[in-house]
Amino acid sequence: MIYLASLSKRRCELLDQIKVNYQQIAVSVDETPYSQESVPDYVRRLALTKARAGRLAVSTACPVLGADTVIVYDKQLLGKPVDEDDARRMLRILSGNKHQVMTAVAVVTPTREKVRLSISRVHFRRLSEADIQAYIKTGEPLDKAGSYAIQGLASIFIKRLEGSYSGVMGLPLYETANLLTEMGIKVVETD
Repeated sequence: MIYLASLSKRRCELLDQIKVNYQQIAVSVDETPYSQESVPDYVRRLALTKARAGRLAVSTACPVLGADTVIVYDKQLLGKPVDEDDARRMLRILSGNKHQVMTAVAVVTPTREKVRLSISRVHFRRLSEADIQAYIKTGEPLDKAGSYAIQGLASIFIKRLEGSYSGVMGLPLYETANLLTEMGIKVVETD
C-alpha cells in the first residue's frame, strides 16, 4: 500500500488503472517558484515536496507518492486560471500553438527518495472565440493547469500529442510504474 499526496480524481483513476493499492492524503505546500529555478527543476521540487509533506503526515512506513504538473508555453508557466478571463487568456495563448506539459512524480519512504520527470508536447488546433467561450461555459477549464483537460472536452482541441497521455492528465504511468517497481512496490503484471 502507498499513500497518494494528492486529492486529484484523475491521479486516483490512473493509479486504479495500474492496480496500485493507495490511500489519499491532503497536503499543502508553497508552490512559489524560486528565482532563477528552471521549470523542470521546479516541477521535480514540487513533486518531491508534496511527497515529503505526505511522509510527515502519516505514521506508518508506507511509501508516499507525490506529483505535480505544469503547462509551459514559451518559457511561461500556465497554472490554474484565477477566473474565466484568465482561462480565456490561456486558451488564446495555446490556440494554434504547441506547448509542453511537464509532470514529475516522486516516491518517498523513511529511507529513500526518487523522482522522475515526464515531458510531453501538445499541439492545439486554432480555436475560435466561439470555441473558447463555449468551453469556458462548461466550467471544465477553471480548475485545470493551462485551462484545459485533455481527457475531457478539450480533447477535440488536440491535433497531436508527443509523449505521455497519462502524463498530460497528471500522472505519467510509465514513469510511475517504473519508480514504484524500483521502490519495491508491485504494480499490475503485464505478462
